[in-house]
Amino acid sequence: MESTENLTPLNVEQLTNLLSRAYLAMVRSGTPFQKFPSVMLWGPPGVGKSQAVRQIAAALEQGTGRRVAVTDVRLLLFNPVDLRGIPAANADRTLAVWLKPKIFQMDESENVLNLLFLDEISAAPPSVQAAAYQITLDRMVGEHRLPENERTCSACGSKLVEIGKEVRRSLMMKPAEFWVREDVYYTYACKNCEQETGEANIVKAAKEPALLPGSFASAEAVTYLATQKFVMYSPLYRLEQEFNRQGLRLSRQTMANWLLNISEKWLRPVYDTLREQLCREPVLHADETTLQVLKEPGRSSTSKSYMWLYRTSGCAKQAVVLYEYQPTRKAEHAEYFLQGFSGWLHADGYQGYHRLPGSIRVVGCWAHARRKFDEALQTLPKEMQKDSPAAIGECYCSRLFKLEQAFAELTPEERYEKRLEQAKPVLDALLSWANEMQAKTAPKSALGRAIHYLLEQWPYLARYLEDGRLELSNNRAERSIKPFVMGRKNWLFANTPGSAQASAVIYSLIETAKENALDPYRYLPWVLQNAPQLSETGKAWAEKLLPARAPKECYVPQK
Repeated sequence: MESTENLTPLNVEQLTNLLSRAYLAMVRSGTPFQKFPSVMLWGPPGVGKSQAVRQIAAALEQGTGRRVAVTDVRLLLFNPVDLRGIPAANADRTLAVWLKPKIFQMDESENVLNLLFLDEISAAPPSVQAAAYQITLDRMVGEHRLPENERTCSACGSKLVEIGKEVRRSLMMKPAEFWVREDVYYTYACKNCEQETGEANIVKAAKEPALLPGSFASAEAVTYLATQKFVMYSPLYRLEQEFNRQGLRLSRQTMANWLLNISEKWLRPVYDTLREQLCREPVLHADETTLQVLKEPGRSSTSKSYMWLYRTSGCAKQAVVLYEYQPTRKAEHAEYFLQGFSGWLHADGYQGYHRLPGSIRVVGCWAHARRKFDEALQTLPKEMQKDSPAAIGECYCSRLFKLEQAFAELTPEERYEKRLEQAKPVLDALLSWANEMQAKTAPKSALGRAIHYLLEQWPYLARYLEDGRLELSNNRAERSIKPFVMGRKNWLFANTPGSAQASAVIYSLIETAKENALDPYRYLPWVLQNAPQLSETGKAWAEKLLPARAPKECYVPQK
């Protein structure tokens, strides 16, 4: 248990006043809200997180008169990159508190406020105050006053005096703008040398290396194409049509070539460096999904190919999300990609993962196990669902998830102990129940399939008890592969294996950037602008372009 001796007890009145002021300030500012409201508290170092959560929940309950559970309050320690502007020396003094919408009687379906406020903000460092006040979009103010000759009272002829104003706010937008930048590099010669020796001394202005020699592609243009296709899921043919409407003639073939070339030449080395970093982690997640490739050598255009995904777990200091294209779903692809990795691998029930080397211990996914029982439950009439075997199986699984929620704020060591104490008895009871039910259930029924899956996967499902860093499900990987699935619904297929792997590389850098609070539209230009010049300095140049090295300008603005 963390020390709480430095934790200042929360004053109920002060806390509720703080929340009220923050709420009203944000309502009046008209700032767009995010899903869950949050309050930023500036507190002392050495804070005990679990104790702080309990204190905040109790204070809110007393101050609002509503029931506030510990699970309604989520408290995280921020690191310097999460709130840029906070000095690293003060990073351990910053607490973030998330409160569920019901605290303010907000509907979860609404876009509710992101309450950004600092306790006693005037006492915080200037850099923190600046971060706190960056809560609105940039504004362009147009002032409308009466002309000088109309500022006369129509009743008595006296001069009118300004007594107030009315403000109307409008959100303004403009489409993407295109222009050509010309860099002119001049050449100089010494005429004196030419006259005396017959040979001029010629000097040229230093020229920066081109992104793609012989092409008019720029880092900004290629980034725009990449973010439109891989973040906004817009196929290149739609971009071509949009550009044509705005007077820019840029074919989809040219755009595709740009993306292929920058992926292979500049982004692939960064990708390979991230892969080395990934394989040094003790815990990983993996998943895969289908992809259609039209021009796969030796295969028909309707054949199934696969996009594999590998990513770090919640215990990693730096998140890494990598995609890899492969023509099949064979386990040898995962084995090759994970060369050098030794540890736990979260995965679904696909048997290919179970054939990986012994140094890789596969951890099963309880979300898949629970889903099987839910599917069995949905086959029953509503009046028969309650207290049915399928409902009992789902209840066991849900109990494990509820326990994990309660363990969320614990250290890995504490979580390991709590799981053995509280989750293992649930697992033992579930296994005993499943073995008993298997003999009574038709194997081909929905319930029979759910029980069969549970028992077949049991060695992998129970493995999360081995270490407190392991997770109950593989949802982290499924969330990370979703952007690719969403994109596939729009652009449908890849033309060649090369374009499929180029997509994998670009997706990897974009999703890794997003996982690390970087804005892809800021991070990718930084990489592409620096890669050509850095590549001339040595083999390890790609390490200097990893997300962890990105400057603060590449992060999502905290507004």
